[in-house]
Amino acid sequence: MSDPSSSRRGAFIVFEGLDRCGKSTQVSRLVERLEREGRQARLQKFPDRTTAIGKMIDAYLQSKADMDDHAIHLLFSANRWECAAAIKRDLAQGITVIADRYAFSGIAFSAAKGLPFDFCLQPDKALPLPDLTLYMSLPQEEASQRSQFGEERYETMTMQQATREQFGLVAQEVKRIHGEYRWTEVDARGTIEEVEERIRGLIGDLIEGVDGEISQLWV
Repeated sequence: MSDPSSSRRGAFIVFEGLDRCGKSTQVSRLVERLEREGRQARLQKFPDRTTAIGKMIDAYLQSKADMDDHAIHLLFSANRWECAAAIKRDLAQGITVIADRYAFSGIAFSAAKGLPFDFCLQPDKALPLPDLTLYMSLPQEEASQRSQFGEERYETMTMQQATREQFGLVAQEVKRIHGEYRWTEVDARGTIEEVEERIRGLIGDLIEGVDGEISQLWV
């Protein structure tokens, strides 16, 4: 008799949020914890700064290069498409993929700069759809006091506030198209350990695997 769990794929879990909300720390801790428990998991950072496109994005974010807003938005999307096949392959093999940012950041930050929301959404249409997106919520005053805030291009109070508003619109769109359960807000206040436990409670059985094929974003 076959093991029913063998047909399950890995879960695709995305962490989103404004800069310095503790997102990257929690992503790393979750991957490490899953590996300690003997589960297959890997980290996927966006932007992936190791690729040719990612290096162009890195130069832009560090203010070492300037670029048209439309062009940099499309590069961010192209960077996600570079990684899409590997994400789908790993999910099919039962590996849980934990992403540090995804298409939702691309929309929120670009729309905050004044680009049309629909334009920001379109290039990512049909990317792998996350099974769950955890939005790390932290008051801006607290985030701005954390170390390294302000080191990259988008880390200004004005930009962060505008992006926060756009994330709200992104959340509404995800819930409208893909269902309320796909997007969950996480209180990012407190100690690293406290936030980590909140996240584990929200993820629940996802780490056991997911039935069915991976869906497509915005489809």
